[in-house]
Amino acid sequence: MKRVISLVALSLILGTSSACAETVNSSANKSSTLDTLQENSAQIQSQKNAQQWGLSTTEWQKYQQLNQGKRGIQSPGLDPLTTLGVESDNTSERRRLAELWVKEEYQRTEKELAFQREVNAAWGRLYPNALSVNMGNAAGIAHDTNGRLALFLSDNCARCDARLAAVLADNRPVDIYLVGSDGKDNTVRKWAVAHDIPVDRVRNRQITLNHDSGLWLRYGQGQMPVILQQGENGWQIAAF
Repeated sequence: MKRVISLVALSLILGTSSACAETVNSSANKSSTLDTLQENSAQIQSQKNAQQWGLSTTEWQKYQQLNQGKRGIQSPGLDPLTTLGVESDNTSERRRLAELWVKEEYQRTEKELAFQREVNAAWGRLYPNALSVNMGNAAGIAHDTNGRLALFLSDNCARCDARLAAVLADNRPVDIYLVGSDGKDNTVRKWAVAHDIPVDRVRNRQITLNHDSGLWLRYGQGQMPVILQQGENGWQIAAF
């Protein structure tokens, strides 16, 4: 009788051990499958990101590595094409990345200009007696300027006021960028009223009022005020 009980107990123990082993194996398999799915998902996402910028998966991985290093600290938020181009030691590679960047900038600018035109038209329809303010553009100055000037200035700046008066007196088309407006349209409007910006010239787009949105830091070389003019090689400083 005892032998029968022992056999039954042994059978139960073996059965329990087998069940535990199966549970462990099942959990391990599920964990392995989950890791594989996550890895595949990450690879697919990397491929999509790379394709959006015209890059290979290897180049995208290099961009991510650069972002985690010194370049990521020096230039946080820098786009992939600029990051790779700046860090490249190969002339042909830099040229290819530069061309990709120009194509991306052209497409982006065209989209933003199209929307800005609609914004301008909406201002005229909805608030015809108000001074319109262009939406902020942190990536670059619009390229369809036809020789227009871009004047960067700030409030409470005597030199800025003098330069503004000279530009207005010259009656040249100018895009005015108010540095330090913090993206607030009302701040730009109050500044414009206080400085007697001609309303009629704003309405006919001879003068545009804009938020700086970081453009002065990119193009102004630390000068305040500063006037830029578009030439054959892009925007260049014309006067301080």
